[in-house]
This record gives sequence, C-alpha cells and structure tokens, in this order.
Amino acid sequence: MDSMEKFTLHERLKSDTIFVHDLPLCRVLLMNDSNYPWFILVPKRDGATEMFELIKEDRIQLEIEVSAIARAIKTNFCAKKINIATLGNIVPQLHIHIVARFENDPSWPKPVWGNADLVQYKNNELEALIESSSAIFKELGL
Repeated sequence: MDSMEKFTLHERLKSDTIFVHDLPLCRVLLMNDSNYPWFILVPKRDGATEMFELIKEDRIQLEIEVSAIARAIKTNFCAKKINIATLGNIVPQLHIHIVARFENDPSWPKPVWGNADLVQYKNNELEALIESSSAIFKELGL
C-alpha cells in the first residue's frame, strides 16, 4: 500500500476546512474564513511534516501545484498579493497555505494569523465558492 492509498487528513484540518479538489499530489482545501480566499494544499503523503521529507519527484510536483493554484487564485480573485506559507506549529501534517490578500482585507498588511476574527462563510457563499474554485482548479490540467 503506498502513502496516497493510506492518506489521512489531520483532524484540525478536517474541522477548519472544506474539501475543494484533488490534484495529482495534493488535496486542495478551503479555509472556512470568509475574510480571505484562503486555500490549503496538503500533499497526500502520510507522515510528511516537512517539504524536505518528500521524495524529489513529489517536491517538484508540489512546486508545480502550489504555483498553479497560486496563479489561479491571484487571477480569479484579482488579489493584490498572494501569501504562501508552511508553518506546521499547530498542525504537524505538511500543508501549504495559499492566501489571496487585498489592501482592504481585515489584516492588511499584517499576516492573516491572529489579526482578525475568523468569519465563517454563509452556506450559500460557501457552496458557490467551492463550486467555482473546483471548476477553476480542474481547468489547470494538472
């Protein structure tokens, strides 16, 4: 059994995010915070906590997927800036935050962490965003 067959998502990621799309390497999740278009890519490799732990081919694929998703987010949301981060201080499972930023967002120009109260999406907003984002990511051809 390979690591993608036994992939399990960390409980914190399960509770804070919504599934959007699966790429060849990563699961794409949406952070349930309407302050920002905030996506999280999780390589489907159980036990990985750091990028350098991935095999070379997976590191290359991760860069391809992060870049493609970041570009799609910047273009489709007309973002001023894209923040990309891997922290893992609370959730040890390797995951990459890709956040669209705007000069009028509640945390600008500071980081998104700890600078604004989380505002969950309303159901109709969430459904529309997931549907449109999933369609955008499917079109990437990864």
